[in-house]
Amino acid sequence: MAAPRRIGILTGGGDVPGLNAVIKSVVYRATDLGYEVIGIRRGWEGLTHQRRTSELDPEYVRVLDRINTRTIDRTGGTILHSSRTNPKKMKLKGFPSWLDPKTVADKETSEGVYDLTDHVLDTIEHLGLTNLVTIGGDDTLSFSSVLFSRGLPVVAIPKTMDNDVNGTEYCIGFSSAITRAKELVNRQRSTLGSHERIGVFRIFGRDAGFTSLYTAYVTSTRCVVPEFEYDIDALAALLKEDHRNNPSRYAIVITAEGAIWKGAQMQDVGDADAFGHRHKANIGEALASELKARTGIEAVASELTYDLRSGEPDMFDSMVASTFANVAMDLIADGIGGRMTAIRDGKYAHVSLAETAKPPRRVQPDQWDENRFRPVYAHKLGTPVLLTPSLGPVED
Repeated sequence: MAAPRRIGILTGGGDVPGLNAVIKSVVYRATDLGYEVIGIRRGWEGLTHQRRTSELDPEYVRVLDRINTRTIDRTGGTILHSSRTNPKKMKLKGFPSWLDPKTVADKETSEGVYDLTDHVLDTIEHLGLTNLVTIGGDDTLSFSSVLFSRGLPVVAIPKTMDNDVNGTEYCIGFSSAITRAKELVNRQRSTLGSHERIGVFRIFGRDAGFTSLYTAYVTSTRCVVPEFEYDIDALAALLKEDHRNNPSRYAIVITAEGAIWKGAQMQDVGDADAFGHRHKANIGEALASELKARTGIEAVASELTYDLRSGEPDMFDSMVASTFANVAMDLIADGIGGRMTAIRDGKYAHVSLAETAKPPRRVQPDQWDENRFRPVYAHKLGTPVLLTPSLGPVED
């Protein structure tokens, strides 16, 4: 008898609402097409740590079916859990306890750092995976591209609340993040007004300011983004004016975590993850302090980041997640790999995984008014409904 067709699916990087909807939709469509589905737990760690024995290690692998995924789309997060493991840059302290470093000594790329790509491919072969569906941002997608270049049929699905993956106008999680942010910002207006304060809301966006920009877009507030250093005195003057002209005597600014003003020195903090990322120092607290000093008005910082990725997906993310999953399964059924599902010109599409190797998308100068510290609302005729066009042509 022929070996069963078996799809592996994993989620990497930070969690966002909508991941479980992807997992469920892949499972349901795959079973219709006669595939088995194996869930890889903890992202790429599941493929570096899974033992090659006759038994599946439940810590890292679980069989998925219609019964155990039936209700998962109603909740946030990912039932497969996640990690920021990078198999191309594995440190000894991240090795599974059973793996003897001597057996991969020839894979050491620098002192104490190993490229375990071959190890991952061997694990995939051991598990009998014929296809792989990966859900993640730039880091997860970059290793997906590596595996495809080594001959594995991979189809990727973009997710990130930063919405900055090149090649697509939309990534799963973005709409839910903005929906949450809008609710949280508007909820705090009464408290800010009661105490006559300036509200500083720190939001996701290390290098890309889309989350900050579009939260400001739907809440009619001012914002700053990491793409452009700004004049803090000009911002302070506008917020002081907003405060004075507002009958409730408050003002609001949204700051992306990576946004800084001219002359500011903000250091990254904490240890770097496997992809080299460190946490940004809390720009919200720093900006609130500076605004209070410049305006004489009490300013309070609110941290919105983790609230935005919690809970169930909104309608748009639920819809896109399910559709991306089915586009991915269409590709697998047609024997196509090396692609990422996408939205292009407001339509569902797919692009080459090579697109993800290009620099991430960034807020462009015509999207943010540096004099008013607001999104640009005018001249949108003919632009995508999501307002952020993807970069570059579709690559076949």
